[in-house]
Amino acid sequence: MSTKNGWPRNLSTGAGGGLSTGAGGGMSTGAGGGMSTGAGGGMSTGAGGGMSTGAGGGLSTGAGGGLSTGAGGGLSTGAGGGLSTGAGGGLSTGSGGGMSTGAGSYISNIPPWPVFVRELEARGYQSQADVIRRRLPEKLWPENFF
Repeated sequence: MSTKNGWPRNLSTGAGGGLSTGAGGGMSTGAGGGMSTGAGGGMSTGAGGGMSTGAGGGLSTGAGGGLSTGAGGGLSTGAGGGLSTGAGGGLSTGSGGGMSTGAGSYISNIPPWPVFVRELEARGYQSQADVIRRRLPEKLWPENFF
């Protein structure tokens, strides 16, 4: 799911990868990083942030939001959706997919995978969280990550 506000969310630890803590990485706490709580960060509750429930936010149920089941949404199983196993989908292990460990970036507006799973469960989206857990390495399950 490509969005204007987004961060790498694949499983790559390489430069710019979803598990990278370096600049531009999905786990970076630096300005605008995928794990940053500051403005424009993946853990920000501000406009467009990964923890935002507002328009375009990672926890928004609106169009393109991380909790949206609509086209391109984080909970969509359709092409490019967060729960899609197809090319470019959040659960795809292929190049550009959210479960890929290789090069090719998957960009999403959701918070980091462990946080997203925890938020889904807290908000009553257990079946969706279970689908993600089946594909996510156990070390990234919330109970093992935090």
